[in-house]
Amino acid sequence: MRFTTMFRAIAATAAVALAATGCTADGGGESDTITIGASLPLTGEFSQGGLDTQRGYEVWVEMTNEKGGLLGKNVEIIVKDDATQQETAVSNYNNLISQDRVNLLLGSQSSLLNIPASAIAEKNRMLFVCPSCGSPDMFNRGFSYIFFSQQAIATNQAKVFAEWIANLPPEQRPKTAAYPTLDDPFAGPVVEGAEKILSAAGVRTVYKDQYPATTKNFDSVVNAMRDAGAELVVQGAQFEDGVNMIRSMNRANYQPAFLYQSSSPTYGQQYLDAVGPDNAEGVLFSSSYSPLSDTPDNAEFVKRFTEKFGQSPPEDAADGFAAGQVLSAAVNAVGSIDDQAALADWLRSNSVETLLGTLSWNSDGSPKGDFLVGQWQDGVSQVVLPKDVATSDVIVRWRGGAL
Repeated sequence: MRFTTMFRAIAATAAVALAATGCTADGGGESDTITIGASLPLTGEFSQGGLDTQRGYEVWVEMTNEKGGLLGKNVEIIVKDDATQQETAVSNYNNLISQDRVNLLLGSQSSLLNIPASAIAEKNRMLFVCPSCGSPDMFNRGFSYIFFSQQAIATNQAKVFAEWIANLPPEQRPKTAAYPTLDDPFAGPVVEGAEKILSAAGVRTVYKDQYPATTKNFDSVVNAMRDAGAELVVQGAQFEDGVNMIRSMNRANYQPAFLYQSSSPTYGQQYLDAVGPDNAEGVLFSSSYSPLSDTPDNAEFVKRFTEKFGQSPPEDAADGFAAGQVLSAAVNAVGSIDDQAALADWLRSNSVETLLGTLSWNSDGSPKGDFLVGQWQDGVSQVVLPKDVATSDVIVRWRGGAL
């Protein structure tokens, strides 16, 4: 959900307060309210993911306040629109800290925006729990206050999927693979991690290339993959590029045995509507979340989200909610919001139960776990790996057909 092009900042940002009371907090001094600040891409290239994350934050605020808030205080969140602009995200976090004087921070959506935004939190020594910041570049800077509230960084996102392919019986395992990827600090490492595992297992790379975020037509890419005889396609995709790739594959009558896309299929109903149920059938992806999971607060979250927004929660919404769970666990354990270093130290030494499962972290704030592997089956996003948490006991080829 992220690409590398440097954006120009825009001056205007929109602030939205989300709280049970509907009031705007001043964030400073003694107050009966704990104010949380976040910047999200509510407009621009990543607006769908930003809106979903905002909705996840909103449901978390409502449910938290109904349970008594944090430390006995009501919770408010101020969300500013960064318009998918790195400079605007930086400006927003500076303003949230210096002008709005928020007590706590939650991250933006995408590594692209969180890489510069987290530097502002680090400079101000404030805890920064980000729901979508899987690029390895987030965690190689020696920062002490960043924590990623998903299961693994991008280089390990496709690990469970790639290991499954590598361990298939020889007669079922694809012999050749193609790796098209968005030029992006998150998508690129996902594909690189998968290729490393698959190449070691003897799956030969026959196509590999990056495409810019402006790419709309993938006919030439698809023709090259088809002509190279790729039996497996692993695409590092955001949303529209994943959808447009499938449309080009249809035009070329190209149907590899397996299709994996890193992020597009996690957009839930939006993805299903965009590509159609027949084309979604059998698409594999890695996901942090399943609405079907039996995890803390998930049943209530799904119920609330569906009632409020008329759809099952997509991954980005769940990631936002989980970031709130991580933040509240640290605050409640430490018993204070005044010592943010203590909050960070507590997270490094403990695990947190979330609707994504149990999360724990390395010293640099990167998570220690593995992603789920999902697959669209009969119009439903199922978990197929690991087997012990699977919601479906079968895995099919792209567009159907048993292995």
